[in-house]
Amino acid sequence: MIGACLILLFSGLATGGDDLQSYRLSAGDKVRIAVFGEDDLTVTGQVSARGTISYPLLGELKVTGLTPGELEQLVTGRLRGPYLVDPRVSVSIEAYREFFVMGQVNRPGSFPYLPGLTVRKAISVAGGYTERASRSKVFVVSEGAAKQERKVGQDDSIGPGDTVIVKESFF
Repeated sequence: MIGACLILLFSGLATGGDDLQSYRLSAGDKVRIAVFGEDDLTVTGQVSARGTISYPLLGELKVTGLTPGELEQLVTGRLRGPYLVDPRVSVSIEAYREFFVMGQVNRPGSFPYLPGLTVRKAISVAGGYTERASRSKVFVVSEGAAKQERKVGQDDSIGPGDTVIVKESFF
């Protein structure tokens, strides 16, 4: 039942080319690296807490902060010459790292991120507001150096690794 609701909720969230090209990889992302015609060099792996993925022939690749396109270029460049004449590499994201919802929601916790996610959809995935929730006191803490709460509206976007916080109403 929950799975069907999630499918319906996210059915309109197809990954657009711009979203994928600007997306930055980080720990927890599951990435598929494929080399056309080279099944032994096609792997799926999760970005480690150290920000790396283990790849055949090349060892540990530092991928945190790279876009999928930049990772394609990195793998292509390292395979070309010593291992392959003209490698055709593609990178796809199999699963994004999670986002978190806490505070006055019915099911606080971590949830799989999908591109196009808004605060409204995140709260819906977390079971909606509790009776004590203040709908005007919703904040997001994003990954990165600042890690400060910022007040957000229902239609504001959130990213992978973000934490949505719903504060309690006193009336």
